Amino acid sequence: MKSALGCVLSALVASVYASSLHAVRHSPPHALRQIPPQLDYNLLPRAVCDNTNKSRHCWGNYSIDTNYYDETPDTGVTREYWLSVEEGSCAPDGYARQCQTVNGTVPGPTIIADWGDSLVIHVTNNLKSNGTAIHWHGLRQSGSNIYDGVPGITQCAIAIGQSMTYRFKVTQYGSSWYHSHFSLQYANGAFGGIVFNGPATSNYDEDLGHLFLSDWSHVDIFTRWFAARNGQPPALESGLINGTNKYDCSNSTTDPNCTGRGVKLTTVVEKGKKYRLRLVNAAVDGVFQFSIDKHKLKVIAADLVPIKPYSTSSLKITEGQRYDIIFHANQAVDNYWIRAGWLNACQPNEHPDSITSVLRYNASSTLDPTTTSDVTVSSDCLDEPLASLVPHVKIDVTNIQKSFDTYLNISKQVDYIHWTINTSSLVIDWANPTLKQVFNGESLFPTEYNVLAVNKTTTDNEWIVLVIQDQSNLNLEHPIHLHGHDFWILDQSTGTFDAATSPKNFKTKNPARRDVAALPGNGYLAIAFMPDNPGAWLCHCHIAWHASEGLSLEFLERRADIKADVSDSDLTQFNDICQTWSDSVGTQAFPQEDSGI
Repeated sequence: MKSALGCVLSALVASVYASSLHAVRHSPPHALRQIPPQLDYNLLPRAVCDNTNKSRHCWGNYSIDTNYYDETPDTGVTREYWLSVEEGSCAPDGYARQCQTVNGTVPGPTIIADWGDSLVIHVTNNLKSNGTAIHWHGLRQSGSNIYDGVPGITQCAIAIGQSMTYRFKVTQYGSSWYHSHFSLQYANGAFGGIVFNGPATSNYDEDLGHLFLSDWSHVDIFTRWFAARNGQPPALESGLINGTNKYDCSNSTTDPNCTGRGVKLTTVVEKGKKYRLRLVNAAVDGVFQFSIDKHKLKVIAADLVPIKPYSTSSLKITEGQRYDIIFHANQAVDNYWIRAGWLNACQPNEHPDSITSVLRYNASSTLDPTTTSDVTVSSDCLDEPLASLVPHVKIDVTNIQKSFDTYLNISKQVDYIHWTINTSSLVIDWANPTLKQVFNGESLFPTEYNVLAVNKTTTDNEWIVLVIQDQSNLNLEHPIHLHGHDFWILDQSTGTFDAATSPKNFKTKNPARRDVAALPGNGYLAIAFMPDNPGAWLCHCHIAWHASEGLSLEFLERRADIKADVSDSDLTQFNDICQTWSDSVGTQAFPQEDSGI
């Protein structure tokens, strides 16, 4: 059972809320709103090899060896969900405030499907004063760019009281998440999990599902924006694991909002079994070094890319990243701390060491763990070592067609701090998305949309390279996320990129690939991707403050081919959403005060 917020909110529920997650989770006792029970369902019959706890590499006629970029099952199954973006009072760590949620919980309901299914997801904006849109983080959206869910890029914002239906094929498998891409909404709680069942690179007995790691503000995140945009990102008061924690109110006895009724998430395991966890960093601004006291972690996937398994005692996760791990419940029957591992040197938090949950071998125990951590705290905010992240399906970078060398900087303009790429800071218009301009045949795009055109020049595999050089001199790492693609990490280094000599150091033989990677402070990140997915694709820093401050560009990929993927019904809905939004402009209580993403 999922942990839920302590709030009573109206909600629309998924018509299918299936799950293959079996281990026991205890909901906090303050969870008043009931979510539908998760129902187990059997995986579709496998013609060749069943996916079991002893054969996780199998997937019927497919397997962990299948090149999922070229080949996808077709199950013929369509799974349908209803999501409501709404707001109301909540107290996920025992401190009462207003939240923006999906279906009334933080995190929202998990979208679960098999590799090769089709998804139909209805999103209704039940907020009181904001537009919204839902982005399906890390999904390639091959042939469905119009449903990537970024207002101002792939759609207009969904107006209050209106609904939009997203439709796309499940062409990947693994763990991800969805979140509002409307300004800072997801930092108020508007996010949830995605599980796409498929093969894995190591065996396990049971799937525990997601562990969302996040920082948490005790006031609406939009009120914090005014400090952050002046170059002073605030230290948030708390943090959550799967939307719950226990905030210490002993020093806040006069604060009526500090109820003291928060609880730690509890996970119960059976000695001897191996468990899969799906970790997500959903923080506004912060890096985690995750660990479980006295348990080794076997890492089997980075973002939506299966990797050669490796063992570690802790795992660094930057904003927007996901890791699938397996741990063996092979310790003494006892209680153990699960530690999010907030790295305070990367961004301060008022209570960094309290972001924990409990692992129990005995379900009847109510004692707090007494275990200690033997993890050496990292001194940097970078990714896991690239040498550890070896993709299972080997793909080399070969024919580099074009390279974009870009330069990141920071400037103080009239209203607030702006991050710039090649001197331009991204600002979009929720009523005039890039795709609308494409559909209208416009040839020039506003400078502040930061559009880079990408085309395919041959029928062979070819590669686009993006190099981002940090020239801000602030020594801040930036988690760079590319929509619509996995990218291959050619280099991730401190110092200055030299176009004449640095490419000689590019790793092109099956380099690490994923969809979020850290740009080192005062250094550079070089990534490659194939121009095989027509659309308008955002590429941005996943620190929420920095995205709001314009640290983003967008690739307009194979513009001439974009409309071929758009059906008449797709276009009708697109235009209706834009018309409704335009009609509502002026009635929204909060005008656009940031980049829009």
